[in-house]
Amino acid sequence: MSSNAKHLHSIDAGHYKNTASCETEIMPIPDIVKISMSQHIGAPCKPQVKKGDEVKVGQVIGDTDAFVSAPIHASVSGTVKGIETQRNAMGGSDTLVVIEADKKQELAEGIKAPEITDMESFVAATRASGLVGLGGASFPTHIKFNPKNKDEVKTFIVNGAECEPFITSDHRTMLEDAQNVIDGALEIMKWLETDMGYIGIEQNKPDAIAQFDRMIAEQGITNLKTFKLLDKYPKGAERVLIYEITGQHCPAGVLPADLGVIVSNVTSVAFFGQYLKDGIPLIKKRMTIDGDAVKEPKNIIAPIGTQIHDIMEFCGGYKEEPTKILMGGPMMGRAIFSDAMPIVKNNNAILAFSKKQAHIPEETACINCGRCHQACPFNLLPTGLAEAYERGDAQRLSDLQVMQCMECGSCSFVCPARRPLAFINKLGKGLVKEAGIK
Repeated sequence: MSSNAKHLHSIDAGHYKNTASCETEIMPIPDIVKISMSQHIGAPCKPQVKKGDEVKVGQVIGDTDAFVSAPIHASVSGTVKGIETQRNAMGGSDTLVVIEADKKQELAEGIKAPEITDMESFVAATRASGLVGLGGASFPTHIKFNPKNKDEVKTFIVNGAECEPFITSDHRTMLEDAQNVIDGALEIMKWLETDMGYIGIEQNKPDAIAQFDRMIAEQGITNLKTFKLLDKYPKGAERVLIYEITGQHCPAGVLPADLGVIVSNVTSVAFFGQYLKDGIPLIKKRMTIDGDAVKEPKNIIAPIGTQIHDIMEFCGGYKEEPTKILMGGPMMGRAIFSDAMPIVKNNNAILAFSKKQAHIPEETACINCGRCHQACPFNLLPTGLAEAYERGDAQRLSDLQVMQCMECGSCSFVCPARRPLAFINKLGKGLVKEAGIK
């Protein structure tokens, strides 16, 4: 792996944290939710309900026996109107359980705070909650919290960096739900038996840092503290965060647990802290709604499965017809084809951009300025990777370590020629895999 010593060359992208001071608003229950059975890395869930079934909040409506999976729960009470198939943002197809809400929000029978007495019950409770990585990765959390080398794991990191432009939902979680973050972190650290925990927060969130420092001191906690990060993209990337806090390099293919570290998004930890108290599984999500096509940008909490057009209506509708709608941030988010798509567990933002804000200048020839190389957090050579891809040279791509690229988009952002370098790297990785090069 190339040296990681040039982390500070990471791009200082425009932050555009327009909603940082907007307190979270709870969205009313929509008439219809469409809950995807594909809300985590791994095997999709299979519907556990059928058309005509009555469901209650927190009831399991999707599950699978596959190892890498997490159950999916009803976010509203009501009647199952059908099972649909819809194209997703990746171009594949998702199975959706469509529920007509009765607005009663009756909890399913048996929901109560989990009883955790040992590591086995800790892992079982985590899986039962339906928790996946809420920072965007959507990896089932119960697998992350049960590493094979548990005795070697000594550090727990709560990722509160939130480095993507526009997104402020994690920031609001830290301000509005700080006690649950602390409670969740301490419980996770207890069962992982870690020596120390850190809450990594960028310095452009001084209110969150100050609040955690005060609460940790007042509660006499000695094994959990904040870690101030430079407010430079992509500090929130797991591999970058591990380096910043522990000084350890984490190449692609190496699990953080292999380095003695577990990292979890701050919203994931906050949810777990609340789940310990009431046992209500993951059925709602805090997210930022922003972009110049949105009338009233804000932070909201909405039931999982809410269609994006209903969310936009709650935010006053569109100021003008959006040219591009993103699930996630402008650096690593995915453009969607319709605002009829429903939100899923790991959505942390919906951004709607006008033609002006979404405009991408025409690509021109590379001038070999080296800015992409300087911006890369792993010191890769994007221009060399692009040349190798254009030649179809899988071995050269491998030699230049294309597999280390985390597709953060920094190279594309700084490129004066507006070349889609990060996307080329993604295609290049596919070429290496097809060639069977390890």
